[in-house]
Amino acid sequence: MDLRSKRAWRVELVAAAVPAVILAGAMSGCATHDGPALSGYTCCNFHYEKLGDGRQNAIRYWISDANWSSLPRISAGTPIRTKTYAEHHITVEVDVIYTQKMTLGLDYGRSQDIDEWARKMIVQDDPRLRIAGWPEPVWRAVRASKVAIGMTKEQVIVSLGYPPAHETPSLYADQWKYWYGKLDTFLVVWDAEGHVRDVVAEPQIRSAVMP
Repeated sequence: MDLRSKRAWRVELVAAAVPAVILAGAMSGCATHDGPALSGYTCCNFHYEKLGDGRQNAIRYWISDANWSSLPRISAGTPIRTKTYAEHHITVEVDVIYTQKMTLGLDYGRSQDIDEWARKMIVQDDPRLRIAGWPEPVWRAVRASKVAIGMTKEQVIVSLGYPPAHETPSLYADQWKYWYGKLDTFLVVWDAEGHVRDVVAEPQIRSAVMP
């Protein structure tokens, strides 16, 4: 790791100690329930989209389980905690440099229990500590939300998030399906040892998701 990268990494680790900024509240008109009160770190790189009509009180930032990798990123290891639960979404507080409403949306893999899904999204151990110990080509790919040949399943999950469960119901599958954009998909293909063997996509998407 070069000196500039080490300095940037220290800045990120120091930021983890800063109290989370309140970013989300309950969404009106949706039934809520008592889900687990979780406080920890984002399991992986999250990608969010801005929703609303331009009025400040109507703007929301939505993190879908599709996790479209072309969207802006919240890095793995960012402090996060739950606030309220509804049937298919969770309002959260996330430590980032601005203050807006944010929601984790279980939009597609709804066969999952939302409480269990929350525990996958919010982890107790800071993944940045593991990322720092990975080979340089791997941690560079992870920090850019990309996938490289030879990466493990753990490394791909941290980089791209969990594949949406409606298309990849089992992590034991030979390939995982991801979305780069709402109409653009790609497949991560595994070898027998659980390492990335190939990425199958249209040429422009393949070049966008690989280092």
